[in-house]
Amino acid sequence: MEYRIVKDTMGEIKVPANAYWGAQTERSRTNFNIGPHASMPLEIIHAFAYIKKAAALANNQLGVLETEKKDLISTVCNEILAGKLDNQFPLVIWQTGSGTHTNMNVNEVISNRIHVLQGNKLGEGQLFVHPNDDVNKSQSSNDTFPTAMHISAYKMVVETTVPGIEALRDTLKIKSNDFKAIVKTGRTHFMDATPLTLGQEFSGYAQQLTNSIRAIKNALEVVRELALGGTAVGTGLNTPKGYDVLVAQKIAEITGLPFITAPNKFESLAAHDAMVELSGAMKRCAVSLMKIGNDIRMLNSGPRCGIGEIIIPTNEPGSSIMPGKVNPTQSEALTMVCAQIIGNDVAVSIGGSNGQFELNAFKPVIIANVLQSARLLGDACASFNANCVIGIEPNLPIIKEHLENSLMLVTALNTHIGYENAAKIVKKAYAENITLRKAALELNLVTNEEFDKWVKPEDMIGSMD
Repeated sequence: MEYRIVKDTMGEIKVPANAYWGAQTERSRTNFNIGPHASMPLEIIHAFAYIKKAAALANNQLGVLETEKKDLISTVCNEILAGKLDNQFPLVIWQTGSGTHTNMNVNEVISNRIHVLQGNKLGEGQLFVHPNDDVNKSQSSNDTFPTAMHISAYKMVVETTVPGIEALRDTLKIKSNDFKAIVKTGRTHFMDATPLTLGQEFSGYAQQLTNSIRAIKNALEVVRELALGGTAVGTGLNTPKGYDVLVAQKIAEITGLPFITAPNKFESLAAHDAMVELSGAMKRCAVSLMKIGNDIRMLNSGPRCGIGEIIIPTNEPGSSIMPGKVNPTQSEALTMVCAQIIGNDVAVSIGGSNGQFELNAFKPVIIANVLQSARLLGDACASFNANCVIGIEPNLPIIKEHLENSLMLVTALNTHIGYENAAKIVKKAYAENITLRKAALELNLVTNEEFDKWVKPEDMIGSMD
């Protein structure tokens, strides 16, 4: 590989000849060879492109950056956003906790790309746009990286996470309506309980996701607040008056998302409570999905020796040795994703708790976990919805058989013959393997006509609304 020599305040270093990055990026690439496949998420890089473009526009409008430089910076930022320079960002998550290396990686790439666009060769001549003085004008890594965290997380959640959850929630609502008249046995403690409808059961799942969506959207209200303009410690040193408000407006215009400047930049740099809240909301959804995914695979269990009250789509063979076996693979994938998201939240919580004085220095690991959770959550919901829930059908004969065999229908007799007498019926029916009706008649606790009148599963399910 051919190299060129570049310099920074620490001296000379070799950089790959065709790389747009410079000395600070290369030092990080060399010094942090930790998990080489754990690259800084491209969502962060693209968020930085929004930041650098917005900063150039704001600085130009406020009279501290020349129009030609503003236009050149904007041009390269557009290239980054189009994915044309994705291979120029080689750094890993495990770097400085402020994300300074990634901020400088972006600054250097923009500066050197401009140099080439002006007809120059890398490593030759003076840079027209300086990575620190121009691309990073009115900025610090300490306010740009948290801003990139918020931009990337907000975009991911509104574009991938929430739509995926909403699609699954909407399908569950449809199933709830479709199944509203199907009376089945309920279960508590994995044991038979009083009846409900399959629709009521599915309505609970839909409500869980409705609540999760609300929690996530509430968390986004703080995530839309941007730290940019706080610079090094939150004071806004080296920024022109009005820059923080203006640059947030520019980011909102470029992204089409409702970003605003944070009301307190000291909090934005020193703490990442917004990320902790968002991660917690996604964990809440993962907990809900763990329950939903497990319920669906257990309701489908069998096909002959399990519960078998619903039928899920048969997507692929389930065994390399057992012919004809089909497994609830979408539930398995979903619940594994849930486990990962719950684990990610632990890392985010630890990271969020480690702000010291004017800076939290766990920024890269926080946002890497938040973005992974957001992507996994949206994708897993979309997959579970399309490949499982849409195709769920009730297994009516099995539902009827289970309902008729349930001993807990005796609960309907409580108000007529008392709890203790009803318990006697259940114990006799279970011990002698006979029906509730037969046990009740043999004990002379009810008549045949009374049993027909009082033990009606369809009357035991409450409101159908």
